[in-house]
Amino acid sequence: MAGHVVPHFHNSAGVAKIAVAAREFMCVGALPPYDHPHVFLDMGSDDEIVCPYCSTLYTFSATLHGTESIPAGCLYETPVAA
Repeated sequence: MAGHVVPHFHNSAGVAKIAVAAREFMCVGALPPYDHPHVFLDMGSDDEIVCPYCSTLYTFSATLHGTESIPAGCLYETPVAA
């Protein structure tokens, strides 16, 4: 069974850098329908990683918690099917 949910982040604002509280996450690019393939990114022991699709620089911030980001509002939540 899965031990945790992998957060998904988007860069619809087109900023150069997003700070996140997770070292493992998915980048979706912009919000659908302008998203790119959802790619899993793993920083490992590093503090930053660049998305190979949209070139967003993601940095790890120990001051953030859970799914917080700087700038705020970059968490992508999958719509629930009705």
